[in-house]
Amino acid sequence: MSTKGKLPREDYEQELERLQLELVRMLEWIRHSGHRLVVIFEGRDAAGKGSTISRITTPLNPRSCRVVALPKPTEREQAQWYFQRYVAHLPSAGEMVVFDRSWYNRAGVEHVLGFCTDAEYWEFMRSVPEFERMLLRSGIQVVKYWFSVSHEVQAKRFMDRLSDPAKRWKFSDIDIRSQARWNEYSRAKDIMVEHTSIPEALWWEVDGDDKRRARLNTISHLLSLVPYQQIEYPEVKLPKVRPDQGYERPPIEQLNSIPEVY
Repeated sequence: MSTKGKLPREDYEQELERLQLELVRMLEWIRHSGHRLVVIFEGRDAAGKGSTISRITTPLNPRSCRVVALPKPTEREQAQWYFQRYVAHLPSAGEMVVFDRSWYNRAGVEHVLGFCTDAEYWEFMRSVPEFERMLLRSGIQVVKYWFSVSHEVQAKRFMDRLSDPAKRWKFSDIDIRSQARWNEYSRAKDIMVEHTSIPEALWWEVDGDDKRRARLNTISHLLSLVPYQQIEYPEVKLPKVRPDQGYERPPIEQLNSIPEVY
């Protein structure tokens, strides 16, 4: 893990603002060029995936950038082809889709906690490289990030969640089990990378112990992988307001305005 000192907030926010502007430019290029981008976020619980996704997507047009965070599969979905429910969320031309956990659930939590059979697990390992090559051949760019975090930092973040009412919802029974099965998760991750980090869609490792650096490094790296160009917009002149032709608006007292508490 990184041994660098903590990044000052002012430096972090200044660089984040610059990178977020580049993300806006990147998404505009995606929208105009018809490019299709899938970004997968996987990793340890409390490694900073969610906060990084938030920093990436907050400034972006929600009509062109979607975050997909699926709940556990329904009984019907469990009877489908494993990848089927994920396919429905893939991007159309001009879209970017961010998966906050993805089909790789099977390689991690499902396998470690026994939510799938060994046969289903190994079939996934055989299938996923070909599945992703199919996506790539269809013109979808696939970028995969794995967020690592040390055992000590993860435990501290779990305790922060338990003590903070605004974060308590983030803690689940799975978090307790992930702490107890730290080594099993490490082994599962290593096997996953060995089988699914293909040249066309590599796994990229992110050091999540320092959240500020993790966010900046991930955004910078993502920008380097997308061949975007700045879109030039035509000059626009705002028109003058047309006459209302005698229309009279109702008195403002008739409107149901919200209370001005602040």
